[in-house]
Amino acid sequence: MAYHLCASPSSLLHDRQPLCNSLSSPRKPSLRSSNYSFKPSHLPSQLKTLLQVSHVSVQDPIPQETQKTNPPKDANGKYPDGKSGSSAKSNVWVNPRSPRASRLRQNSYDARYASLSKVAESLNSCNPNEEDVVEVLRALGDRILEQDAVIVLNNTVNAEAALLALRYFQQRLKPSREVILYNVTLKVLRKSRDMDRAEKLLDEMLERGVKPDNVTFSTLITCARMCSMPNRAVEWFEKMPSYGCVPDDVTYSAMIDAYGRAGNVDMALSLYDRARTEKWRIDPVTFSTLIKMYGVSGNFDGCLNVYEEMKALGAKPNMVIYNTLLDAMGRAKRPWQAKIIYKEMTNNGFSPNWGTYASLLRAFARARYGEDALSIYKEMKEKGLELNVVLYNTLLSMCADVGYVDEAFEIFEHMKNSQTSKPDSWSFSSLITIYSCSGKVSEAEAMLNEMLEAGLEPNIFVLTSLIQCYGKSQRTDDVVRTFQRLLELDITPDERFCGCLLNVMTQTPKEELSKLTDCVEKANSKLGHVVKLLLGEKDSDGEFRKEASELLDSIGVDVRKAYCNCLIDLCVNLNLLQRACELLELGLTHGIYTDIQSRSSTQWSLYLKGLSLGAALTALHVWINDLSKAVESGEELPPLLGINTGHGKHKYSDKGLAVVFESHLKELNAPFYEASDKVGWFLTTKVAAESWLNSRSSTELVAA
Repeated sequence: MAYHLCASPSSLLHDRQPLCNSLSSPRKPSLRSSNYSFKPSHLPSQLKTLLQVSHVSVQDPIPQETQKTNPPKDANGKYPDGKSGSSAKSNVWVNPRSPRASRLRQNSYDARYASLSKVAESLNSCNPNEEDVVEVLRALGDRILEQDAVIVLNNTVNAEAALLALRYFQQRLKPSREVILYNVTLKVLRKSRDMDRAEKLLDEMLERGVKPDNVTFSTLITCARMCSMPNRAVEWFEKMPSYGCVPDDVTYSAMIDAYGRAGNVDMALSLYDRARTEKWRIDPVTFSTLIKMYGVSGNFDGCLNVYEEMKALGAKPNMVIYNTLLDAMGRAKRPWQAKIIYKEMTNNGFSPNWGTYASLLRAFARARYGEDALSIYKEMKEKGLELNVVLYNTLLSMCADVGYVDEAFEIFEHMKNSQTSKPDSWSFSSLITIYSCSGKVSEAEAMLNEMLEAGLEPNIFVLTSLIQCYGKSQRTDDVVRTFQRLLELDITPDERFCGCLLNVMTQTPKEELSKLTDCVEKANSKLGHVVKLLLGEKDSDGEFRKEASELLDSIGVDVRKAYCNCLIDLCVNLNLLQRACELLELGLTHGIYTDIQSRSSTQWSLYLKGLSLGAALTALHVWINDLSKAVESGEELPPLLGINTGHGKHKYSDKGLAVVFESHLKELNAPFYEASDKVGWFLTTKVAAESWLNSRSSTELVAA
């Protein structure tokens, strides 16, 4: 079958295929037709004239005795006999099944193209030196046409051989447009991802007075993209106007990607808006860059919008698009959307690769979708896909947060046996944290020793976990020893470490608290001062409230609730109910606790979810007092009153706030009962509440 290709070299050299993949492999190109149609019956008699015009096709037929068949035209394009070239011979249809058709095929341009392709293959395999290249090109004979040179260069992938071939053709040809030979050679350099040589070749063009055209710049820009040099692409794009070149939509589309990768988000988005308006053809790599760009800026809805627009435009997502989207949904902590995209990907016939699994694992682990993350991990292991250190640590961190003790140990053992990913400080830290939260002191200490044997020093996270572990076991001396070790390692205690010390104090017997107050004061002098005021070592009217308020103002927002909870717990443990109430009020004033109480015409409620046990008990005490005052003042209670403790359990314990509160409400003889249809709710009626509140008041009066 004849190769019916575009008649204009600009369509060959400025192909509209996706720019990242254009002419990137040595296979015979499949080229798209332009607006100029190829008419093989006309070209043989006009080839000499054709070579004098600016457009040279790689597929024009070779002349057969052109000079003898048709004499030169006159100035009006007529032959001396007055006939035009198009009517010199009439077109004859030939049955493709006849013997004559077979002979015509042998004499057609197919045979010539095949021989030129073989010359290119010889160039690709020869030594890239002048002697060997010249030897290969001698097979073309002395009558070399410009289109022959274009075809040979276009099918070459050996960059050094292509440059030598270009010199050979330049010495033997007087091309009508030398820029075409340069452009085809630039495409060879693009195949080789050789940006430096491409730029040097452009310098040579300019020195020889050859003016670059749109194809030249398009090739340089796409070469820069393929070489991951977006700044170079931007540089050449912005030089185009100085050479009289106006970018077309293909080049503009490529620049969306280039500007995005170069960090010029505004320019990339501006071009993308224009692309949507003018309906430019955008390649998948550019869509991938747009999705990544939106993801980095935190606009995750923008990622999904680009994905939907891409499908609406008829562009088909590839693996890079899917993996980029999955990664963005992971960083957005939207694992449900990651599941939807993954399902769509597999339904479209794509099989997940390592990048897909890595993105899914990160998405599920970051969102603490424990079962989904472990399922992906097992699937990767079954397929023989090795995890890197980051993925292993992501999994271990998730296990620490959700309390997967056995699973974490198994993953850690796999990591130790891995050929490529050995445990680092973060890996050991996660295991020590898991054992510490579970109260497994000996296992935590064994893991610390293993870490030291591996030549790794404990970091602040490891020491924080150890202090928490010793605190749970009420090994106060070991807490102090670990704190001293932190100072010896010249590690500065951070706010989370101080919060851990404060939490340990809530679990320490009263007689041993003095051992820890010095540690707290050394770690954070302001916190230490508040603790000493709370313990009664220093006191003055209003000083505790003032110092506690300043402390809460001075610490980070992410630790305020933990500090306030621990301080209230410490007060409750020491039976300092008044100070606990002061701290709860400070927490409400500083916005640490919000919406604890709510009132409507039908129900008054107390919300305790997210509070520590001490803070929850304090909030209950305040609420009951508020209810008593309401009854005493004659205020009407609603039909229903409720306490919401939440229904969750601690990840390292079978007990939740609801279990503890059920027991405490019984001790108070409060008429609140767990609702069968509303998990985590304890409810009572107006009549029962008023009766109980009145009886409490009577009891308090008798006691007084």
